[in-house]
Amino acid sequence: MGHPTIAWRRLDLDGRDAATVRETADGWRISGVAEFRETNTSSCLAYSITCAHHWHTLACDITGFARDQAVALSVRRDSTSTWTIDGVESTAVAGCIDIDLAFSPVTNLLPIRRLAPRPGDSARVRAAWLRFPELTLDVLDQTYMRIGANRYLYESGGGAFRRELTTDSFGLVVDYPGLWTKTDDTA
Repeated sequence: MGHPTIAWRRLDLDGRDAATVRETADGWRISGVAEFRETNTSSCLAYSITCAHHWHTLACDITGFARDQAVALSVRRDSTSTWTIDGVESTAVAGCIDIDLAFSPVTNLLPIRRLAPRPGDSARVRAAWLRFPELTLDVLDQTYMRIGANRYLYESGGGAFRRELTTDSFGLVVDYPGLWTKTDDTA
């Protein structure tokens, strides 16, 4: 199988994201760039996520600029699920397995691949959510219920946020209602 590559168009703002996923000797590497424009400000964030073979997040590096401020973050998760940002422990997300980037749909792939639920199965996830624009880590409790071959009911905030996600056969989101849609434009 080739390396899955995908591009999205942001629906709530002027923006886009593009990512590629490749298998490495030690697991998986996801690389991408998200850029979007808000009122009178722009953001462009390059990200690289390293996962073990079983899709547990090991590292996430983010560079670029957010709302005209330079960004260079190094997020790490060790074997005891201790998380750090730029070497400083983030106790709020201790025990989390997945990183969730608030500015990209790519990280929905991690629990979908790791859990591989069968249709009708539901799983709860406590993700280390990298907020935007704060770029701080907080716990985000999530639920993924597989409702079809490539469809998941996603909830967070105790059900306050709900979306029916459609994925491709690899598990990458192709439709995230109101926020992202896959596009063939990779330019």
